[in-house]
Amino acid sequence: MKRRYAMGSFLAGAAAARAGDEMSGPALLLAGYAVGGSATEASALLAGITVSAAVGGPLLGALLDRSPRPGRLLARALALYGTGLVLILLSLGRLPLELTVLIAVFTGLLGPALSGGWTAQLPRVVPRERMPRANALDAMTFSLASLVGPALAGALAHLLGAPAAVVASAALIAFALPAAWSLPMGRGGDRDRERASDRDTDRDLDLDRDLDRDKAPPTAPATLTADLAAGIRAITRTRPLARATLASVVSCTGLGMLITCTPLLGERAFGSAAEGTLLLTCTAVSALAANAVLARRPRTIAPDTIIWSSALLLAVALVLSATGHPVLVVAAALTAGVGEGPQLAALLAIRHRESPERLRSQVFTTGASLKITGFALGAAVAGPLATYSLPTALLTAAGVQLVAALSFHVFRAGSC
Repeated sequence: MKRRYAMGSFLAGAAAARAGDEMSGPALLLAGYAVGGSATEASALLAGITVSAAVGGPLLGALLDRSPRPGRLLARALALYGTGLVLILLSLGRLPLELTVLIAVFTGLLGPALSGGWTAQLPRVVPRERMPRANALDAMTFSLASLVGPALAGALAHLLGAPAAVVASAALIAFALPAAWSLPMGRGGDRDRERASDRDTDRDLDLDRDLDRDKAPPTAPATLTADLAAGIRAITRTRPLARATLASVVSCTGLGMLITCTPLLGERAFGSAAEGTLLLTCTAVSALAANAVLARRPRTIAPDTIIWSSALLLAVALVLSATGHPVLVVAAALTAGVGEGPQLAALLAIRHRESPERLRSQVFTTGASLKITGFALGAAVAGPLATYSLPTALLTAAGVQLVAALSFHVFRAGSC
């Protein structure tokens, strides 16, 4: 009963925090535009709060790994993130734009806490044998948040004004604080891990040998810098983890291109740019449904297979969307969800399976940071390309997904 409650608390907190995070981007865009009257100001706020995640992720993960009470550190990070959103709102129109963007940059350093930082604590909540299903349920919270967050931000901005949407996003993040604060202690030695297979044991021993110089005796703990270096090596030298990380980051770059193209795609296929948001809703619903099926049968397909095959499915979706035909565009949105949702669940499963215990949080937050960076790069490239030619942008994104699938197999064939 205790474990069942703990898992419910974990999922409720994750869903609330991630919905608040998904709300915050559209809400800041709307607030920046409403107060400043400029799309440039609005986009600068969004860029500020996302660009710093690449720096904050590894550092936050290393601190979580070193903390004896990672839940409390995670709760403080969430509280600071929510406070940062409110400070951004209060500074709009009152402080110079440069200072407001600087606040957004510092707030964004904590962004990975809502994704990788939270998911990294899952093994402390459920036993090893229940991890596959729990992991699929955790991935569903991302899809649920991407469905609810933007819609709620738009509705509140329409009814109460854009500032209300920012406040609501901060409130949702605050709602998750008790669940984070009460997470089990870190480095507690989950006894279920002792039943790991010989293959996993050998892998961990090999990785430990690679990381020996980063380990220090109990009387002289490793420095934070050494832990950061060890985390990077854990990702790059553990082949299954490295190839899944590379493929997912490349795939996320293609997703950034797709989402950037959705307003133009909605205008071309349905006569209104606003219809593009409905396509994103279709994708989110499809991803949620796919992960619900995966949660019921979590061992049907190996996570490694899902990683590369989902990239191929996303490539098909992008080719369908490039036709511009309304029926095929809707089919593309649904197909994209079937690829995107399970890919995330598979990536999380591989991270849980392959991450060394003492570096788990850092692996998750660093991976999240890399994906955010890839998404931002894809969005930046797709904007000018879609303005020139929408089909070209979508087909280029399809090519990126093919590269993601290919990179997985090339890395598998190569040597460590």
